[in-house]
Amino acid sequence: MRRVGRGRSRAQGGAETGAATIELVFTVPALILMLWFLVFCGRMTDARLRVEDAAHQAARSASSQRTMSIADARAWSTAVEALKSAGTTCESLDVVTRGSVQSGGTVRTTVTCRVELSDLALLQVPGSADIAIEFASPVDVHRGTQRGPGTSGVSSSENRIVGAVP
Repeated sequence: MRRVGRGRSRAQGGAETGAATIELVFTVPALILMLWFLVFCGRMTDARLRVEDAAHQAARSASSQRTMSIADARAWSTAVEALKSAGTTCESLDVVTRGSVQSGGTVRTTVTCRVELSDLALLQVPGSADIAIEFASPVDVHRGTQRGPGTSGVSSSENRIVGAVP
């Protein structure tokens, strides 16, 4: 009759004793670094989406203005307000507006925000990243015009700008 042992003796399996502990010691820091990297990527994506939203709002606001100088000022103030309300802090902010505010034109706004990386992921990552987003917004073709015949006796081919002297 053979006797079944309760465990291995040191001579039989002693080389593997503590192997799980060593594997754990090497695996846990790698998993933590991967988790931090995922958090960093998520925060970068979030910052990019917030700057994209600010560029969208700035372009829409600029396209509703009558002159490019007013459109540029409105785009700047809208971008600053959108980033502030979103909780995004830019080391430097640049808002460039180009295009035409004439009826049927297109206004393009580029918002460039330099984001400090240590603020992004709470990991004390050195440096900063520039996030630049451009958004285009069409100017309404019928902006500032009357709606057609019957509103003031003017035919649809002769619509006038509201408030213009006849």
